[in-house]
Formats: sequence, C-alpha cells, structure tokens
Amino acid sequence: MFTHPANDPDHPEYRGPGSWARTPGITTDIGRWCQTLRDLEPADDAWEAQTRIRALEELTSAAAAAQAREAVAFHQHRQREDAANDVPKREQGKYAGNEIALAKRVSPSTGRKFLSTSKAVVNDLPRTFEALASGSISEAKARIIADETSWLTPEEREFVDEELKDRASAAGSRRLRTEARALAANVSSDNAHERAESARADRHVSLKALNNGMAQLSATLPLQQAVAAYENLEATAAERRMIGQDFDRTRNQLMADIFVERLTGQDSADSVPTEVHVVMEAESLFSDGRVPAWIPSYGPLPAKTARNFLAANRARTFIRRMFTSPDTGQLVSMDSRKRTFRGLLRRMVVFRDDVCRTPWCDAPIKHADHVTPVAEGGETEWSNASGLCAACNYAKEHPGWKHEATADDLTVSTPTGEEYETAIPPFVTKFSHPPPDPSTTSTMNANTASSTETNTTSTEETRDDVVDFLTPSPVEDLFEKLVLRDTG
Repeated sequence: MFTHPANDPDHPEYRGPGSWARTPGITTDIGRWCQTLRDLEPADDAWEAQTRIRALEELTSAAAAAQAREAVAFHQHRQREDAANDVPKREQGKYAGNEIALAKRVSPSTGRKFLSTSKAVVNDLPRTFEALASGSISEAKARIIADETSWLTPEEREFVDEELKDRASAAGSRRLRTEARALAANVSSDNAHERAESARADRHVSLKALNNGMAQLSATLPLQQAVAAYENLEATAAERRMIGQDFDRTRNQLMADIFVERLTGQDSADSVPTEVHVVMEAESLFSDGRVPAWIPSYGPLPAKTARNFLAANRARTFIRRMFTSPDTGQLVSMDSRKRTFRGLLRRMVVFRDDVCRTPWCDAPIKHADHVTPVAEGGETEWSNASGLCAACNYAKEHPGWKHEATADDLTVSTPTGEEYETAIPPFVTKFSHPPPDPSTTSTMNANTASSTETNTTSTEETRDDVVDFLTPSPVEDLFEKLVLRDTG
C-alpha cells in the first residue's frame, strides 16, 4: 500500500510532521518576493504609485492563475494517492478541497468552491485562464465566467469562453456576468426545462447575521413561487393600511413583520415563541453593562437590544447560569457517562465552539462528536468533544486526516502532514481591558476645554454623567422573577 513520505518516519524522504511542503526552490523564491513586497517603501510620486498598483494587480492575477493550476494538480495527486491506498473510487480526492482550504486559510466550503472553479478555469476555459495568467482580467472576473457557465458541457463552455475572449477585459463585472449568462443560455437553449428542474432541487433557506442586531433571512425558490410569496406579502400589507391599521409602520416594515408572523405562527412579530438562546454577562443582563449579548452560531446583539427583547417578549423565558474560566473566559467543563453527546452536554459544546471548530470554518455546528473515537478509547468528556459541521466531521474520518484536542485547543493534521491549530474562543467576546466610557471621555474633554468655568460649577453639576438606578428597570423586574423561578 502506498504511504506518503510525510507519514512514514522510515521513508528516505521523510522530513518530519508539518514540513512536507517546505521545500527549497520556487517556494523559497515566493517567500523572497513576499518579503520584498513587505519591505517595499511607498512610491515617491503619484505616477510611480499608480504604476505599482497596476503592476501589483497583474501580479495578483498571475498568482491567482498559478494557485488555480496548483489546486488542480493537488487534486490529481490526491486522487492518485487515495487510489494507491485502496480508497473507494467515489471517495478518491473527495476532501482535497478541505486541504486546500486549510492552506488558503479559508472555510472548507470556500476551499471546495475554489477547487471547483479552478478545475473549470484550467481545464474548460483556456481563454479565461490565459487572460488571468497574463493579468488582463481579475480573479473575480474569471470566477464570474466559471459560475455562469457551470451547467454547460465542456464543449459549450469552451465556445462561450472563445466568444468572451475580447470582452472579458473590457467589460465591467456586472456587464460581464449578464453577457456570459446570455451566451450560456443561447448556446444551450434546448434543455432549458431540464436545467430549471435541476435548479429547483437546489431550493433552500439561509440566514446571515448583519450589523446592529439585524439578520438577513433569504429563500432561494422557483421564480413563480418567489413572486407569489412576495406579492402576497405586498397585498396583505396594502390591505392592512387600507382598513386603517399599521400607519405607524412603513410598507417594508409591515411586510417584514407579516413575514415573521406567518413563518412562526405568532400574533406579533415581537413575540418569539420558538427557542432562542441568548448568552449575556450578568452585568449586561441586570445592569447597564456594555458587553454585547451573543446568539450562538450567529454573533453579537447589542446589550440594550437584548435586554429590551427579553423584557418585552411575551413568550415564556428561562434563564440558566453558565460559568467560565476567570483566566481564559472559556466555558467550564462538563462530562457525561453516555456514549453520545446529548442534552445539556451537547448544548454546552455548541455554546463553547459557537461554529464549526475546524480552523477557518464558519459553518453552523451539526455534529457534536468525539475527537478520539470511542472505538479507540475516546471518552465522552469535555476535552474530547468537538462541534463540527457535517462536511468537516466526515472529512476527519477520511484516511490520512487526524484531529487531536485538549481542553483548550484543537490540532488538525492533513494527509500531507501539515498541522493547523485553533484555540477555543472565549464564551463571551469582549475587550481584555474595559474600553473608555464615551460619556466619561466627553465629560473630561468638556471639563478640560472649559477649566475656568469648572471652578465655579457646583459638584452636583459636574456629575451629570453619573446615572443612579433608584428604580428597577423592566428587565430587572422580569429577571428577578426568573432567577427565583428557574435557578432558586
């Protein structure tokens, strides 16, 4: 059976774990070029600066072309090595994109997408690859052509590629996308219905966290269904306004609220009856703390927004106390006698890891699994638990992959012997030292600017920035009852 030199200490070419890719030659030269760019002083005049920007853009495109070519070669090598190791044919090279993702320091899904695009550009789009390597188009434009022709046969793809050879460098990204889409539809118009049916199978709903406590919930649907859903929301909003309701909300706000009410079955968009976990520090929950709350897997929520949501929400609310390490801020451990991670232990693993634990993977956690399998003596305990997405959990079971964990970090080893380490994040993201209070800072600046007036100002007037909570806020009243009810 084939054994890679990186995995065989007795092999004459063995160089130790994690050192397989560190060979002299072109890799060393690339390192020197990078150092040259890091040490480069800014240009002395505008003309030189602009010339450098243009040259660096061409270098970026050439590097992207070279990286795409190496990704295709890596996939071919991985297929051959998997075949030599008697890996089933359908599994050969299946996780090459995951290894590429670690090398690029991106998520596994991004790595797989990069490999797919690279194979298209290198193998099926010769004109696009030539333009990318010469620096006349950007990596983004090459990706547009690959995406818009992804459903064509190799012959049809090459036809569109040839037609776009003179337009790719001249057209803007938006125009290039529409032209590529039009040419693709033109060259393969006979099977439009079959393509539509195939695309229908890819319908899905996705959620993306945004700034300021907002999120984007989107659905990819067949066109006729999407139009019907949108027009129904629009008509319902117009009807409510016509009969004299909801004039305090805009049309878009009203449509969004109706959307939430229909999906959840609740009477009001502000009442959330489904289970939503909100992680908050005690100071942010019961007082005027500024550390944001955190919705696991999705990100931060402003502290005051979270307090108002919990106080105003008419759905039943529960509170659970969680304890973290005073040194690292990481969630404390919990073990189980069961073989699988279930119940509260699984929930704590999801809270601790937040998203998939693989380095640079931001996918939602689907599997709470043993780092060291039970069959190899692994225990169902805190230090041997990993929250992973399904793809990463399947990848770690592939020959050559290995995960090693402690209570503080995870090390991922790939079939080439490379090692990537990631630490467990703190339970609540905050500054190691409290940031300055804006109100205090502004008061100090005002006092400095008017020092002559300060001497004649009374003590009471100089302490206007101090807030005295004599009357409990609504959220304090609510959680006083919750703490007594749920934690004793």
